[in-house]
Amino acid sequence: MHIPRHWNPLLRRTAFLLLVLALLAGSGCEKDDICVDGDTPLLVVTFYDIENPGEAKAVNRLRAVGLGNGTPVTSFPDRSTRDSIGIPLRIDSGQTGFVLIQNSEDEEGADVGNRDTLYFDYEIREEFVSRACGFVGQFDNLEVLLQSDASNWIDSVTVIATTVENSLSAHVSVYH
Repeated sequence: MHIPRHWNPLLRRTAFLLLVLALLAGSGCEKDDICVDGDTPLLVVTFYDIENPGEAKAVNRLRAVGLGNGTPVTSFPDRSTRDSIGIPLRIDSGQTGFVLIQNSEDEEGADVGNRDTLYFDYEIREEFVSRACGFVGQFDNLEVLLQSDASNWIDSVTVIATTVENSLSAHVSVYH
């Protein structure tokens, strides 16, 4: 770029500085400035038949509600019949609780169905993915607790993977 000599020195310096800044800003881009794999993984929960533990068993009209926020999770279709789900763990706390509701229905504005509460305890580990993605949460030393009540539809829960680094395989098995 040619800067005319008749411009005053302050204007010439400003134009030169803007040119240098534009070149530096353009050279900072990298191929990975678009984040494609920078999501914190979901906890994958699979449901099995208590009488035949090797056989998957779907839960009818399942709803998962996060404790503390009162709204259903959006990581799977609400009130759907499923034999596995992916649910988000909190990255600002070492514990996440969910109410899992079997046969969930809306009756006059009230959510009815059989409710069981699961608490997941874990250690949070931040993993750097890239400049575009930044850090994602990963979870270690996963433990689960089923809160017992008079009418649990969940019989037992087993942690099958204590580390949650991806959403590709199951981490927890629920038997009902």
